[in-house]
Amino acid sequence: MKDGFIKLAAATTDIKVADTEFNTENIISTIKEAAANGAKLIVFPELCITAYTCSDLFLQNSLLNGALRGLEKIKTETADLDITAVVGLPLELENTLYNCAAVVNRGSIRGIVPKLNIPNYSEFYELRHFKEGQKEVKMLDFLGEEVPFGSNILFTSDTMPNFCLGIELCEDLWTVTPPSNAHALAGATIIANLSASDELISKAEYREMLVKSQSAKLFAVYMYADAGWGESTTDLVFAGDDMICENGTVLARSERFSNSCVYAVADLERLTSERRKTTTFKCERRKDYTYVELKMDLTDTPNERYVDSTPFVPSGKKQREERSEEILKIQSMGLAKRIEHAHASTAVIGVSGGLDSTLALLVTVRAFDALNRDRKGIYAVTMPCFGTTSRTYNNAVNFARSLGVTFMEVPIRDAVMQHFKDIGQDPEKYDVTFENCQARERTQVLMDIANKTGGMVVGTGDLSEMALGWATYNGDHMSMYAVNAGVPKTLIRYLVDYESERTGNEALKTTLRDILDTPVSPELLPPKDGEISQKTENIVGPYELHDFFLYYLLRYGYRPSKILRLAEIAFSGQYDREFILIWLKTFYTRFFRQQFKRSCMPDAPKVGSVALSPRGDWRMPSDASENLWKSELEKL
Repeated sequence: MKDGFIKLAAATTDIKVADTEFNTENIISTIKEAAANGAKLIVFPELCITAYTCSDLFLQNSLLNGALRGLEKIKTETADLDITAVVGLPLELENTLYNCAAVVNRGSIRGIVPKLNIPNYSEFYELRHFKEGQKEVKMLDFLGEEVPFGSNILFTSDTMPNFCLGIELCEDLWTVTPPSNAHALAGATIIANLSASDELISKAEYREMLVKSQSAKLFAVYMYADAGWGESTTDLVFAGDDMICENGTVLARSERFSNSCVYAVADLERLTSERRKTTTFKCERRKDYTYVELKMDLTDTPNERYVDSTPFVPSGKKQREERSEEILKIQSMGLAKRIEHAHASTAVIGVSGGLDSTLALLVTVRAFDALNRDRKGIYAVTMPCFGTTSRTYNNAVNFARSLGVTFMEVPIRDAVMQHFKDIGQDPEKYDVTFENCQARERTQVLMDIANKTGGMVVGTGDLSEMALGWATYNGDHMSMYAVNAGVPKTLIRYLVDYESERTGNEALKTTLRDILDTPVSPELLPPKDGEISQKTENIVGPYELHDFFLYYLLRYGYRPSKILRLAEIAFSGQYDREFILIWLKTFYTRFFRQQFKRSCMPDAPKVGSVALSPRGDWRMPSDASENLWKSELEKL
C-alpha cells in the first residue's frame, strides 16, 4: 500500500444453485486465501451467495434467509482478516427485492449497493424478480448494524489516501451512462463490478474491450468478477471471465471456463497523477455521495507488477515496427509542413556518423520524398575536427552518398584553431571551451549554408539530451526545426534499426548496422589510437537509466524514492541500488540546472506522451531549485 501500490483479487468460486451454505463456505475459503496472499480487496460475482441462475427461487423466503445467514457468516469468519470483500446477494427491503453488493470489512457490513439497471431483454429477465436500485443513500438497520444502502456510496481507506472504491453490477457497465462514470468523478479510483455475463460467440472480446475502455476513460482500476462454473446451464453457460484492468491495460485475466482467483498489484498513485494533469477530468468530493471509511493496515505491498526497463520502447517486435513507422511519419510530416511553409529550397543537416544525425537525415529523406522533391535538395554536411575518427567519418560519407543526397565536407579544424587564437584558448587544454567551440563552429557553418542555399537547418538533438542538457547552448542545441527532440535515446536505436531492416539498399543497410554498433559520443576530444575516447555514457551515465527516470518523472510525477524503487525492479541483476542512486542524483541535478536550454529550444514535433517543449508539455522556470528532490534522495 506504500507508494500507491495495492494488491487486488477478483474471484469466481465453485457454487451450487440455491445452496447458500456451500457457496458461503467457498467464498470464505477464497477470502482467507486471498488475504494470505496479501490482497487488500477481493470482488466476487453477482449474486454469488445464492447463484445468479436461481430464477423464481429468488421469491422463496428460504433462499433469501439463507443468503442473509451466509452474509453474516462471511462477516463473522473474516473479521480478523486485513481484507475487504465485496459479495453479491438478493436482499429484500420493504417487500421489494434488490440485486445487491455487500461490502464486508473487519467484521462489519460497511455498505450495500443495489444494481441500478435491471436487464429484461434477450436471455435476461431480471425484472421478474428484482427492482431497480436507487442512487440516494439511506441508512438501514441490517444484521444488527446501521448500514448505508444506495448506489452513491464510495469506500475510502483509513491508511491509503488514493484508495476510493465504487461499485456497479453487471448491466450497469453495459449502459450508455454507467454509474461508474459518476463514481469516478466523485473520487473513485477503483471500480468493482459484480457480474454474471453469459458466454456467447465473440462476447469475451467485446467484454474485454468494454472493461479496458472504461478503466481508461475513468483513469481507474476496474475489477470485474464474473459468474462461472456451477451456475445453471438450463439455457446459458457462464465462464468466470474475471479481469483486473488499470487505465486501459489488462493487469490480470482468468482462464475462461475454469473458476479461479486472479491477482494484480495496482498503482493508485499512477491513476491520480493522470487525473491531476488531465484538467478536463473534473473529480471532486460530492455532497450527493456517502463516503464510508474502511479499516486497512498500512503495509508495504510487494511489487509484483512487471516494470519495463525501457518504457519508451514497445517490447514486441511487431509493435516496435508499427510504433517506429508511426513515429517516423510524425517526424517527417512535421518537417515536410515546416519546409513547405517556410518556402525552404533545401534542408541542411550536420552528419557525424552518430545515431541522432542518422535518424534526422532518414526523416528528412522521408519528408522530401513525401513532398516529391529531389533528394539533392538535402545537404548532408560532415565537419571533421579534433575528435573525428575514421570510422564515424566513413560512416557519415557512405550514409549520405547511399541516400542520394548532396554531400558536403567542411573541415573546421583551422577555423576552430583561429577562434582559439582569437579568444586566447590553449588548444592543449581539453576543457568545456575546447569542446563547445567546435559545436558552435559547426552550427555556424550549417546556418550559413542554409542561408546560402535558401534552406533551413534540421536539428539532430534528441529528448534524452534535452532532459540532461547534453547539448552546447547555441551550438547543436539550436536549429530551425528539431525533428528528434521528442524521441528518447533508447528509442532512436530502434528507429534506425527499423529503417535498416526495411531498406533494399545493401550499402545503406551495412552502414546503418555499423552506426548502430558505434559507441555514443560527441567526438569533441582527440581519439586514442584511432578509437573514440569520449563516450557519453561514461560521463553522464547510461541512457537507459536516464530515460527510465525521465519517463516516470514526467509521465506520472513520481517521487525520487518511488522511481528508485521501480528502477531496482526493472534493472535487477543489471545495476545495483547504489549505482542507480548515483545516476538518479546526477539526473535530477542536470535536469533542473539545464532547464534554460529547454526554455528556448526550437520548434519540434511531439511524438509521445513525454515531451519537453516549453510551449507544450513542460513549462518550468529556468531557475527552479532541485533542493526538495535532492533532499529526498539524500535520505535514500
